[in-house]
Amino acid sequence: MARRSLGQQFGWLWTSYAVSAYGSGLGFGALPLIAVLVLHAGPVQVSALSAVGPAVGALIALPLGPWVEFRRKRPVMITMDLVRFAVMMTIPVAYAFGRLSFVQLLVVSAVVAAAKIAFNAASGTYLKALVRPDDLLVANARFESTTWSSIAVGPPLGGAAIGLFGPVTTVVVDALSYLLSALGVTAIRGREEHPQRTGTRRVRADELFDGWRHLLAHPDLRALYLNQLLVSGLIMATEPLLAVLLLRQLGFPPWQYGLAFAAPCLGGLIGARLAGRVVARFGQHRILRTVGTLRAVWLIGLAFVQPGVAGLATVIVVELAIIISMSLYNPVLVTYRLEHTPEDRIARTLSAWSISSSAAIAVLSALGGLLAYATSPRTAITVAGLLILASPLLLPRRQDFWCTPDATVATVHAQPPAAVGSREVE
Repeated sequence: MARRSLGQQFGWLWTSYAVSAYGSGLGFGALPLIAVLVLHAGPVQVSALSAVGPAVGALIALPLGPWVEFRRKRPVMITMDLVRFAVMMTIPVAYAFGRLSFVQLLVVSAVVAAAKIAFNAASGTYLKALVRPDDLLVANARFESTTWSSIAVGPPLGGAAIGLFGPVTTVVVDALSYLLSALGVTAIRGREEHPQRTGTRRVRADELFDGWRHLLAHPDLRALYLNQLLVSGLIMATEPLLAVLLLRQLGFPPWQYGLAFAAPCLGGLIGARLAGRVVARFGQHRILRTVGTLRAVWLIGLAFVQPGVAGLATVIVVELAIIISMSLYNPVLVTYRLEHTPEDRIARTLSAWSISSSAAIAVLSALGGLLAYATSPRTAITVAGLLILASPLLLPRRQDFWCTPDATVATVHAQPPAAVGSREVE
């Protein structure tokens, strides 16, 4: 079957995404790794790095949703890439002068998190305008496969680079990838209309919460949103705990740590490539329900990791199962979210989703770090694995709750703010 072409403009957008994704793949877990290897951080500090950075970044990003909504999206994407390039480059500079600190890692983490939220809000809105509605799933599946292939290739190479050239090598490459991404977005041709708005040009207080109003008013999006917060938060909360467990307590060398997360990412190619076919055969509802349930059952396996080859194999098998499920689920979820969000509220909805996700990751990572401090990283991972088993209860259950995109968007968009249970900000 011939590969479907989505046009040259999408090609540039995809190329830019791929460059930054492979840079981030090479620098996968770079900040926690630097905290452990350079600053000799413990479980609480590493978890704080994963918690405080995204939490502060989410606060910074709160007014960015409305700001992005009413601006041309390409300049926003370019600006956010350049911000990430500049702030990431401060790490190797500080390291070279012997001035690297844990506080600096926190600041970098927060700025990168805020810039990522704004970039994703702009790129999601731009994508919906760039491709036909029936090509959205194909486009999102390509982004998803790129994400997992970059993580498959990046961490082993990153681990080798760290061993050969030092702990901040991958941070330099990651920073440069954002610069190249900005150049790729600049290469996209075509005039982009300036979004219109009525009234004042300033961001109003009530606009800050429009994204949440839409998510909470839509019954299916609300269920998927709450489910995703819990699942992604618990999975990401185990990442710093697993880094401490593998690197410090079980004695895994950095290259094995990278391999344990890289090899399973090949499963991401499988899931992403299957997304379009399985949706065509079984429908969105069944895939989101079934695969949304399956992705929650594997995390508990990380609680049984042991030293040596057996432990490495355990991590690879568990991560493979999680990643196949996630890579099949994510493009379907992202496409459904875009289909059921009105054009003039996409950026605010995507920002609200990302901010909530960052906050959930921050809270659950902090709680995981405290639990690991009081007990052990293995115990904290076990608790996360048990809690995530309850997440399928949040998924939509009945087929008749799944509305058509046009009808749902029109209904939600027509509702006044008070109808969705959210107070106006004075």
